[in-house]
Amino acid sequence: MTKVQIYTDGSARGNPDGPGGYGVVLHFVDQQGNLHEKTLSGGYVRTTNNRMELMAAIAGLEALNRPCQIELYSDSKYLTDAFNQRWIDGWIAKNWNRGKSGPVKNIDLWKRLLKAKEPHQVRFIWVKGHAGHPENERCDALATSAADGDNLMVDEGLAL
Repeated sequence: MTKVQIYTDGSARGNPDGPGGYGVVLHFVDQQGNLHEKTLSGGYVRTTNNRMELMAAIAGLEALNRPCQIELYSDSKYLTDAFNQRWIDGWIAKNWNRGKSGPVKNIDLWKRLLKAKEPHQVRFIWVKGHAGHPENERCDALATSAADGDNLMVDEGLAL
């Protein structure tokens, strides 16, 4: 199984009701020992920071064309804790409800993320944001640039 490092970040200007974007940097080493890198980004007219954090992870996982062993780095506790603290298992068991707090937000993206994650072995690793981590800083630059760019998409699931 190919080992892949996926670095992700999401950004929203005027969160929760402004433009936003995501940035992804993928690294893997081929059989000849050569490092390969791919960057991805996308921007939306109106979205939230949490949605863009999820979209970054989704975009990174959906870019892979075969099952891989993945270390996915994110500065989003919302994303990493959902898996590392097993919140997502509870949400699924409760039919996407958090109990007294009501329904889970961003169900459309959580379901898409679970589907994208399914063929892989993924370990979610939290990194402190804006603390000089080189790949996290690159992802942040990609995300903010996408949020500030032209050709912004509509986040169809925002109202869900």
